[in-house]
Amino acid sequence: QETLEDIDKNEDGFVDQDEYIADMFANEEGGPEPDWVITEREQFSDFRDLNKDGKMDKEEIQHWILPQDYDHALAEARHLVYESDVDKDQKLTKEEILDNWNMFVGSQATNYGEDLTRNHDEL
Repeated sequence: QETLEDIDKNEDGFVDQDEYIADMFANEEGGPEPDWVITEREQFSDFRDLNKDGKMDKEEIQHWILPQDYDHALAEARHLVYESDVDKDQKLTKEEILDNWNMFVGSQATNYGEDLTRNHDEL
């Protein structure tokens, strides 16, 4: 609902392609759109507008914001291990975590660092 209210500038209860793009890019110079904007227009048509009516309704917005087939926690955990695992053994040592403390305290996976202050047997 919040995303709809933020992006739906004409207040028709939907997000059309122009509103979707305007949320990411303002073409103030009036020149050609960058390649990434053209790609985002294709993303809107191919993947965001599921029923192909030219706009996203609440259900399509929900699928965009919280896709059912994507595990955010797993993706973030994999990212933290990939970036911090210096010896690439798929295990994090205390040193590897401490060497990358800023990434861990900035991660939603660690509740922005709060979970790191608790005692954990696995550490």
